[in-house]
Amino acid sequence: MRDHLFHLAIPVTDLDEARKFYVTQLGCKLARTYPDRITLDFFGDQVVCHLADPEPRSTPLSLYPRHFGITFRKRKEFDLLYDLAHLRKIRFFRDVSTRFDGTAEVHQTFVLQDPFDNLLEFKHYRDPRMAY
Repeated sequence: MRDHLFHLAIPVTDLDEARKFYVTQLGCKLARTYPDRITLDFFGDQVVCHLADPEPRSTPLSLYPRHFGITFRKRKEFDLLYDLAHLRKIRFFRDVSTRFDGTAEVHQTFVLQDPFDNLLEFKHYRDPRMAY
């Protein structure tokens, strides 16, 4: 078990909507609430949703270079979250697909889109040694 947590801060424009998406729909645990942010237990790491002004976008939304997510060690956990996302009608940016088929790095991936256009990628590698 790790003795540290990864921390990520992301912009949101509505804390109630962020709480609905991350806690009610995605199933993260709400750790703290402040007037300008909420702190979440995001699959064992810390994500802080900071209230921010909307960011203007001059190009289409893209997975690269900015996204975050989880690499599941167990395929069952990956499948359960995928099924939950469909059940709760969470917006998919990309449905499940296989990447790098025929290589040691082969993995399944899907990408969710939160209400603020933050992209969340979830992965599972067939060979767990390829996760890093």
